[in-house]
Amino acid sequence: MYKHLLIPTDGSALSTAALEKSIRFASEIGAKATVLTVTQPFKVLSLTPDQLEFSHEEYDRYAGQVADEILEQARSVAAQAEVVCYATREIDIDPSVSIVRKAAESNCDLIAMGSHGREGFKAFMLGSVTMKVLANSRVPVLVYR
Repeated sequence: MYKHLLIPTDGSALSTAALEKSIRFASEIGAKATVLTVTQPFKVLSLTPDQLEFSHEEYDRYAGQVADEILEQARSVAAQAEVVCYATREIDIDPSVSIVRKAAESNCDLIAMGSHGREGFKAFMLGSVTMKVLANSRVPVLVYR
């Protein structure tokens, strides 16, 4: 049924577990995969610890290195499962926008991702990338908890 999965990942433990399950699923159904990691741009005013420690150039270099490591790990998981895998990274203030856009651009017919499981007020105020993808995607979304 599905021929091309988009698998967004941020390198967290939950996201990595979802990536591994998604790659295994792609292998079982004979689908290819596009793995996407989205880096948020440097902000002058930020509460994100990574951004408080670096200058703009240092942050870009560090974020690129982290993204490359995440994608290399994804390529390795896909290679072991013998899944054709494209790996890409984008920079966007809202990762959910990049995820939905990349699914459309790559003609993916399923987005498979983890959920960070925010609850209550925190989920309401901060939102959730997964919830935003669910709300805006034109293709089905498989969420791993």
